[in-house]
Amino acid sequence: METDGTFESRDTRKGAVPRPAGPPPDSAPAASRASAAHATPVVPPPPGRVPPVPPAHPGTVPPPPGHAPGRVAVADWLRVPRPAAEPGVWRLGHRPRPAEEPEEVPARRLFTGAAIALLSGWLLWSLLWNGYLGRYWLWPLVVLTPDSWRTDADTWGIASYTYYALVGGGFLVFFARIGHVPDIWRRYTRKKEAPAPPPPPGADPADWPEIRDAGLADTAQTLAEAVRQGILGDVDYARIGRAWQGVRTRPDRLPAFTEAVRTRGAAACGHPSGKRDLPVRTATHDLATGQVLIGTAADNPRNPYARRTTGVALEQGVLGTSLLAVGPAGSGKTARLIRPVVESLCLQALANRAAVVAVTAHGASLGADEAFDVVVSVGRPESTHDLDLYGGTDDPDEAARILAEALVGDLVADSRRAATALAQLIGPFRAAYGRFPAVPELRELLSGTPAALDDLRAAVAAHPAQLRELDARQRQAERGDDAGVLLAERIAFLDRPAFAAFFATGPDERPQFSLRALEHPLRVRVDLPERGHAEASRIVSRLLLSQFTEAALGRRDRSLFACLVLDDATHTVTGEALRAVQRLRSAHAGVVLALRSLEDVPEALRGPLLGAVGCRMAFAGLAPWDGGRFADTWGTEWVQTRDVTNRQIISDEPLTKALHAMRRIVTGKATTAEAVTVREVERQRWSASDLAHAVPPGHAVLSLTHVRGEHTPPLLVELRG
Repeated sequence: METDGTFESRDTRKGAVPRPAGPPPDSAPAASRASAAHATPVVPPPPGRVPPVPPAHPGTVPPPPGHAPGRVAVADWLRVPRPAAEPGVWRLGHRPRPAEEPEEVPARRLFTGAAIALLSGWLLWSLLWNGYLGRYWLWPLVVLTPDSWRTDADTWGIASYTYYALVGGGFLVFFARIGHVPDIWRRYTRKKEAPAPPPPPGADPADWPEIRDAGLADTAQTLAEAVRQGILGDVDYARIGRAWQGVRTRPDRLPAFTEAVRTRGAAACGHPSGKRDLPVRTATHDLATGQVLIGTAADNPRNPYARRTTGVALEQGVLGTSLLAVGPAGSGKTARLIRPVVESLCLQALANRAAVVAVTAHGASLGADEAFDVVVSVGRPESTHDLDLYGGTDDPDEAARILAEALVGDLVADSRRAATALAQLIGPFRAAYGRFPAVPELRELLSGTPAALDDLRAAVAAHPAQLRELDARQRQAERGDDAGVLLAERIAFLDRPAFAAFFATGPDERPQFSLRALEHPLRVRVDLPERGHAEASRIVSRLLLSQFTEAALGRRDRSLFACLVLDDATHTVTGEALRAVQRLRSAHAGVVLALRSLEDVPEALRGPLLGAVGCRMAFAGLAPWDGGRFADTWGTEWVQTRDVTNRQIISDEPLTKALHAMRRIVTGKATTAEAVTVREVERQRWSASDLAHAVPPGHAVLSLTHVRGEHTPPLLVELRG
């Protein structure tokens, strides 16, 4: 497949992909270009758009990557063990913990018992040695030794002291075990952790054993040498590993793969942008497993013992079930969750493994512009790309359905009537002019402007079917409950001077970005104009969510993981969107939604929203009514409780009464007997009150579900700053 470092920049209504920001990389020879490993082809740019770049010379050493994973050598990073673990566990260097907490004796009792046991052993030995307990303990020595040994002083002395040593050593071991001395040794004597043993010959991941075992010794040697020289980074490793997976599924790509490695080395099978790393990393990533570390499971009794103090990470497998994060402003949703996730997906996009679209407000920090291929700044004249209002489709009915969901999906339970009204206008418009109407033109048509409707009717006079659509629209416009009035009011939010240069549909306008490009490893950021245009921003957010689900479910090639990240999903979730989100699991795609409160979602959709996503995250400071929703979703569990009852002891015997009276004078308390009752009860995992008041600042409660069906209970997580 071709990856010559560019995206096609034609009008995306024809399915093209916008050219990414940044200079194009050196083009490799044809065989090398064919070896790029992501599963979807990238169409070369049309002549005249991108100047040709001379091919790289064989043997050219690519520049080293900008980052090393964890600031260690790539070879050492590759050799760190990554044991299998349940969803959400940071696997890099993970050491499994026991399922149950061991019952440890308190230190004071442990040392006291050891001292008493050893003193008792010494006392017993002293009594035996001095004959206070008789000489019977010497009977085995007398019976088991020959008579001739007793006549030889030297032999008898050696045998006697050997026997004494055995008996004394046995006493020492016996009383040491009684006093739990081995437990003291294990608890307070720390052995230096031995370094991990080197991998066996032929199994060192830095030597690319899979490629070597396939008979490509020269190719493996080239990559191994790049690892040793430090010019192959973690992104390169993930990207070339992805390419090798493509070769295994498509053996016809093998010659191109080997040629690419031979000519470009660590830069082989590169991302179309030519970038091999992000300008800045703020989170900890492990591209070998595709994980990003977001925090640590708190050492708290609420967490299972096996998960306490272990790293908590997110990956494609859990994001594929979609994630909902709820927390007030300032709780850390953007800095501690959204940015690490976006950063991880951008790195995976550079490795040709993912496509990410991040939607945020102007000024929110999700990464520098250089970290993205496309930056769409709605309402900003400096934006290099426009946003396709119709999702890149040629079908008027599909375009009308997507646009109706964006305009009125938050107001009506069923947007089909609105979609029909839009289709009755944009269908004839496209038939007449070969394009969909721009925002001002659509507003005039929805408002029923006579001149606009007359011009459109005259333009489609030769199309009887389109005339019938216009006649039907005119009849519906006369009804009191016509959806066109509401659509006209909503489209007016986009028909503002600030957006005059956006949502254009003419052939000479700036390049348009369409979510149809999700079949390519794109990194896209959409900046919304929150200040002064809050309603327009929500319409655009709903538009992007609707277009994303439509495009992700309609992809022909689903080998790339596609993810939409909404930094603020206020008034974005609709009933149709929830039904689409539930289907994303099977399409290798997911969404990440951040909300300040569930109150920003219609009442009827709050429960279905929590049920539609597989991963739920409640940040510190959650309102009690929001906590109640999470508590109901997380359900209950069986726990063991201990009820202690103290009952005063009353005795009629004179001696006992005197002892009880003396004890009361000394302690000030009556003599009581304690009764303990242990039982199993069912309680909520996290109650609404706990979520509202017991989650410390900088923490969150997180539950995860993997696309395979594995799930974890809600964990109290200390988030990384």
